[in-house]
Amino acid sequence: MKNIFPNTIDFSKVDTLVYHLPDGPSFSLEIEGIGDLIDIEMELGDFCDTSDIDGVLHFFPKGNA
Repeated sequence: MKNIFPNTIDFSKVDTLVYHLPDGPSFSLEIEGIGDLIDIEMELGDFCDTSDIDGVLHFFPKGNA
């Protein structure tokens, strides 16, 4: 199983996860308490880590990347 968050992401810098849906829209989630909504380790897809710049981690689920 592919893990979307390799060990190179420093979650201490991530404030917000932007989840890009396959049909175009996206929604953002505060990183605190995110485990209650989705199991990050089970998600398949690609990401764009801009947390060093603006504290945002973008996630593109498989089929939308």
